[in-house]
Amino acid sequence: MDNVILNFGKTEILKSVYFKAEKKQITGILGSNGSGKTSLLRILFGELKPQSKLIRIDDKPILKPLYTQNNIRFLPQFHIIPSTFSLQKAFNYFNVALDSFLNHFPEFKKQKHIKFKILSGGERRLIETYILLKSKVDLVILDEPFSHLAPLYIQKIKTLIIEEKKNKAIIITDHLFKDILDISDKNYFLKDGWCKLLKNKEDLIFYKYTNTM
Repeated sequence: MDNVILNFGKTEILKSVYFKAEKKQITGILGSNGSGKTSLLRILFGELKPQSKLIRIDDKPILKPLYTQNNIRFLPQFHIIPSTFSLQKAFNYFNVALDSFLNHFPEFKKQKHIKFKILSGGERRLIETYILLKSKVDLVILDEPFSHLAPLYIQKIKTLIIEEKKNKAIIITDHLFKDILDISDKNYFLKDGWCKLLKNKEDLIFYKYTNTM
C-alpha cells in the first residue's frame, strides 16, 4: 500500500503513507489514539475513500476495493455477525468448522444454538476473530481484536494468529501494543500522519509512544 493521503477538511490524517504486508508474516500497525490506524485499515479494505492510494498485490495494481475480493477478511471495531445468528449459523455462514473452535474453547459447547445477542461483547469479539482467522483467505486485517477479551482468551488468540500466518498475511492493530510486539514479525508506527517502519521495540520509546518496554 503506497501514497495514501487522507484529509478530513483541512486536517491532514495520513501523509503519503506506505506499508507492506506479506504472507507468513504478522504486520503490526501501532500508534496513539487518533493517529489514523483505523482509517488506514478501512482504506485498505476499500470502505473509506482517501484523496490518494495505490494498492498492489504481488506487484499488480488493484483498482477495485478489496472488499470485492473473496480472499480477504476484515475485523472492524464493531460486531460483524448479526445478533440474531446462533453460534452454529455463524460458523456455517463463514464455512468454518465449529468443532475445532469448541475444542479450543470447550466452555461454548452448550451454547451452539444460543443467539449472539445473548453473548457478552468479549465473547462475540472472540468468536468473530476466530472465524475470520480460520477462514480460507490470503489476507486477514484485525482492528483491535483483543478489545474486551479476558487475558486467557488474548493468549489463545495470539497463539491462533501465529498458527494462521503460515497460510496468510495478517495485519493487526491494537492499543495493547505489547501483545502485538509479542507475535509480530514487523511493525509500522503512525505519528503525525507519517508511517515509519520500526527497526526494534526501543524505537517506540524514541518516538515517545511509551516510556518503557
